[in-house]
Order: sequence, then structure tokens, then C-alpha cells
Amino acid sequence: MRTTTLGRGGAEVGRIGLGCMGMSWAYDEAGRDDTESIKVIRRAIDLGVTLIDTADAYGPFSNEQLVGRALRGRRDEVVLATKVGLMPDGERTLHRNARPEYIRGAIDGSLARLGVDYVDLYQLHRVDPAVPLAESWGALADLVAAGKVRAIGLSEATVDEIREAHAIHPVASVQSELSLWTRDRLADVVPYTEEHGIAFLPFSPLGRGFLTGRITSAEQLAEGDMRRKLPRFQGAAFEANQALVEKVTALAERLGVTPGQVALAWVVAQGEYVVPIPGTKRLRYLEENAAAGDVDLPADALAELDALPAAVGDRYGTAIAGATVSPR
Repeated sequence: MRTTTLGRGGAEVGRIGLGCMGMSWAYDEAGRDDTESIKVIRRAIDLGVTLIDTADAYGPFSNEQLVGRALRGRRDEVVLATKVGLMPDGERTLHRNARPEYIRGAIDGSLARLGVDYVDLYQLHRVDPAVPLAESWGALADLVAAGKVRAIGLSEATVDEIREAHAIHPVASVQSELSLWTRDRLADVVPYTEEHGIAFLPFSPLGRGFLTGRITSAEQLAEGDMRRKLPRFQGAAFEANQALVEKVTALAERLGVTPGQVALAWVVAQGEYVVPIPGTKRLRYLEENAAAGDVDLPADALAELDALPAAVGDRYGTAIAGATVSPR
């Protein structure tokens, strides 16, 4: 697979990464198969998918444990990323906590669950409005100085927040949603990160699986799958968004690739340091996603995709994560 770096001067990574959240949490948890997921992670490394992304909130905690098991004996082959700053309660609502003392304790828990001495990228899962960003970011910078973390990043941050953090300690990456049906960050954050040599890590680059064309009805999603609650997967919005997928599918057929590969290749084309992290629990879909890292979309195809209409429906609505914080 082609490679880039985690921002200007950062670690080398494949153009496609792997998001591991769905292996343990949010999507069809009843169908969880850790043995298969471990195979997926290890096969991903074989294919050059070297950026592996998790978080302490996923599970909670069980996803880091899963990733740690998968990386035994292969730690040095990957760029390992995890996150801090969201705490699930008993009802699985996520609450922000970016207090310095919490961050300093949380890293030790993550290292233990992952079975490693350090993580390559430690990301603030959300900026906490109750804590000055300078305090949270300063605590993360201290972990770099302590050798527990190689680089630090932000998730779902604004340009102003990125700028403020970068003035204290270099921001290695920013993780936010980006796909053909979520393009908001192209107006501000993606250009800013590209200009300043910061990696941009799009989560849900396949529109939570919708853009692959394999989800033809919300009813085919498992009970408990959080996508059932998302506005874009419901009613008239679902039907309207199918029209978008049909256009992606038609283009994919002309190019001789899959709709998912078109969607991922479009994301990769948004910048030199853009590294999407699609998630999957299936080896066949991993292989498909990884191959997208070597798909070059011609200029006319990129223009056609750029002109696609916006998705119908909000990203999350009010039914997810206490109406304020998404599971990612």
C-alpha cells in the first residue's frame, strides 16, 4: 500500500488505517467475535494498514484489551493510537472529562490494557468545556515528556482549538468525521491541518457502512446497533440517501472498483496527510478497504463526487450519547 506520514515529519503510515471501535462496541455487539477481529487486525498489518485506532471509551476498555491481544508480537509494526477524555456511565452515555489528573491516570490504564510501554498517538477524544484546553493539552504534553506517548492529537476540534493547542505543543493529528455524506470539515479544519502539516484522520469514511451499498434497509441492522437511531438511517432520509449511494455505485462500476473503494479513495484525495480509518470486523471487507489505498480517481470522477448532494438528516440527532457526544 502507498504510504504517507502522520503529519509533516511524523511516523510513516499506510494511506488507509483501521478503526477498531465497531469490533467491540456500538455496532452489532451481540455478534462480537474477538477471534475474528484479532485476525482482521493482524491481516491489516500484513496489508500495510499500520495506523490502528482505538479508545478507552470503546467498550468501555474492552476494545483496548482486544487490540492489545492482536498486537502481541507485532507492536513495532504499527502506529498505535488511542484516546482519552470520554467516560461512559452506567447507561452508556458518554461524558467529557479532560481534567489533567484524569488524563495522567488514564494513560496508565490504556498502556496496561494494550500491553505496551507507550502509544504512538494519544488523542483528546473531546475538548471538555469545563476544563481550559491549555490545562488538558499541557497534561498530554507532559505524557510525551514522560515517554508514555510519542505524539498527541485532538478529536472533533475546531480550528481555534487546534491553533490554541498547537501553540503549547505540536498537534500531530486531528480526528473528525469525513465522508461523501459528511463534508463539513472540508470548509475549515482539513485545509488548516494540511497547511500546517497536521494529519487528518477521518472516522466513518464509509458513512457508517452506508456508502458501500450493502445496507439496503435499516431493518437489516442488528437490534442494538446504534445506527438504527441515527437520522440518516431512518424513514424518508434513508430513502433519499440511497440515491446518493446509487450515484457512487454507478461510478464504481465504470471504474471497475467497489462503491466503498470509491468512497475511501475520494477521502484520501482530500489531502497529503489525510488517512481514513474505516472499521470492519470482516476479513473480506478489510481486504477491500485496504485496496482502496492504491485507487487513483481521475479528475472527472473526483469532480462528479464533489458535486454529489449533501446527505439528508443530521449526523446523530438527539438519541445518541446524551444528545451531546457521539460514540466515536
